[in-house]
Amino acid sequence: MTKRLYYDQPGLLEFDSTVEAVVPAEAAPSSSRPAVILRESAFYPTSGGQVYDTGWLTVGSDRLRVTEVGENEQGAVVHYLDASAAQPAPGSQVRGAIDGERRLDHMQQHSGQHVLSAAFIELYEMPTVSFHMGEDYCSIDLAVAEVRPEQMIAVEKRANEIIFENRPVTIRYVSRAEAEKLGLRKLPPADRDELRLIEIANFDLSACGGTHISATGQIGSILLRKSEKVRQGTRVEFVCGGRAVRTARRDYISLAESASLFSAQLYDVPEMIRKNFEEGKALRRERDEALEELASVMARESIGASENRVVVVRIFSDRDLSFAKLFAQKVTRLGVPAIALVGSTLNPPGLVFAQRAGGAGDMGALLKQVLAEVGGRGGGSRDFAQGGLPAGANVEELLRQAAEKIGG
Repeated sequence: MTKRLYYDQPGLLEFDSTVEAVVPAEAAPSSSRPAVILRESAFYPTSGGQVYDTGWLTVGSDRLRVTEVGENEQGAVVHYLDASAAQPAPGSQVRGAIDGERRLDHMQQHSGQHVLSAAFIELYEMPTVSFHMGEDYCSIDLAVAEVRPEQMIAVEKRANEIIFENRPVTIRYVSRAEAEKLGLRKLPPADRDELRLIEIANFDLSACGGTHISATGQIGSILLRKSEKVRQGTRVEFVCGGRAVRTARRDYISLAESASLFSAQLYDVPEMIRKNFEEGKALRRERDEALEELASVMARESIGASENRVVVVRIFSDRDLSFAKLFAQKVTRLGVPAIALVGSTLNPPGLVFAQRAGGAGDMGALLKQVLAEVGGRGGGSRDFAQGGLPAGANVEELLRQAAEKIGG
């Protein structure tokens, strides 16, 4: 089992060790990369919601890239190397170097999560049930049905107060029996006799195997992003430290660009978007009403003064299938025993067959016959059917065939 140096020295970025075992590329589970197991390691493997470290192993004159770190069933830390890396021999002396920027980011996110989870407990008794650290953002799942916007603001404010106070963050080890008396925010499953505790002075005490900063000020800041309902409660997304700065900058750039498009002040953008949205809805409503009227006029012109059975065949080269459908419906609702055989050649092309309700034909069956000849897809009922056509299909010829089949 690998001795985990990060347990007691989370800020350790360089260390010396010995290669205990080599896992060839063909033997590494679900991987085409070679891997090594060291006697001791400061590399953090993915676990507890925190993602792995990356870095380098120097063996003699070879500098090997560590691309991922995991754990095997025996509790050893497995260092996956770049696929092109030379495999060191067991017993080789190595110098490990952690990617310091990535490690700091992970410590900021994980320590920030502890502060955030404790703030949700302190203010609203909302317990955290899981934690996820992604490449761009982190999230916690809370065992509550909803987190209101004003609660998000209050928790963010309280969490940042704890950060600005720069409270010490310490590590200690206790027995499980002792831990049960200390009032931990969350007691882990009973599978270990000794627990590693992370304590934020006078604010939070939790069992955790992750890497953490030594004082809350090193987190920098916490920025809550959004909340959403999930199966086990409510998910809250957040970012800390450098991520918070980068996210705030990206948000500002996006908002500033939007403001320039509207020739508006930065904080007027939401109202401008709302106004444009309402205007767009009004324009779409006016357009739909105009199309309804146009389809009605065209339908009446197609029927003319006839009161007998009429078969209307129409191709639209400048209207899509939705308008063809609207036109067909108008034709069959004018009180005349009419059948509408309508097509659109706009991409994607399609057909609509319709008859007055209760007519003698079977539009669904007719459409299937016509589509079968060109490999189209569609269907419908006796009174109405529609389908799509493959590119290049001869819509005019298909409508002619349909009209012949019904004697139109």
